[in-house]
Amino acid sequence: MLYPLLWMLSSSIKPNALIFRDPSLLPTELDLSNYTVGWNALLHPFSHYLLNSFIIVLGSVLGNLMSCSLAAYAFARLKFKGRPIWFAIMLMSIMLPIHVVIVPQYILFSQLEWINTFLPLIVPKLLATDAFFIFLMVQFFRGIPKELDEAARIDGAGHARIFFRIMLPLATPALATTAIFTFIWTWNDFFSQLIFLTNPDMYTVPVALRTFVDSTGESSWGSLFAMSIVSLIPIFLVFLFGQKYLVKGIATTGIK
Repeated sequence: MLYPLLWMLSSSIKPNALIFRDPSLLPTELDLSNYTVGWNALLHPFSHYLLNSFIIVLGSVLGNLMSCSLAAYAFARLKFKGRPIWFAIMLMSIMLPIHVVIVPQYILFSQLEWINTFLPLIVPKLLATDAFFIFLMVQFFRGIPKELDEAARIDGAGHARIFFRIMLPLATPALATTAIFTFIWTWNDFFSQLIFLTNPDMYTVPVALRTFVDSTGESSWGSLFAMSIVSLIPIFLVFLFGQKYLVKGIATTGIK
């Protein structure tokens, strides 16, 4: 499982001529210039693309935490007409491939003049479009005793206060799981970012990494592997520091 990652790390410090000629994990020659060359090889320094990705990831994480938790609370605690039907429709949307909806989405965002902006990648997250996280938090909210809600209502609390003062503090594992998965999936997302961001100034990390590979000319493999290692560092840190919340969230929500 770790071999591809170790091979990529080893290749990032090899000269280009030896990457595919020397398959060993211990390089016979060291060439650390791949990192400096790769950092400045594109139109902008690689930090520019890292910043673009961080902006999209931050907006997506905050959007999912806010909108999906509100939708989950409504499904778990509020009684409204047609709730089972709407919940089933929400679950069915998980089975819908992105390739089915990407064309009408592109037409809609093009009419709104949102192409080559971060809005198509962030605004849908504010509208609770990720049914997976809604389902995850619904299962968690259903596990919270309803006596807490009833006690809060006796004290005069409404749904807003119950949600913010009782539900959200208790739902830390589910919220952390949502944040970690959203970070990883958004950071690694290539397809939707490639579709909506065609201006090189707006490129994110996955799209920028793709530009190192040229199908018609010479590909800069050393720089590609070096910047790939750099792009993995944020994911590694997020998982490292959020691991205990992730494990607890999986054990106490609908993922189990």
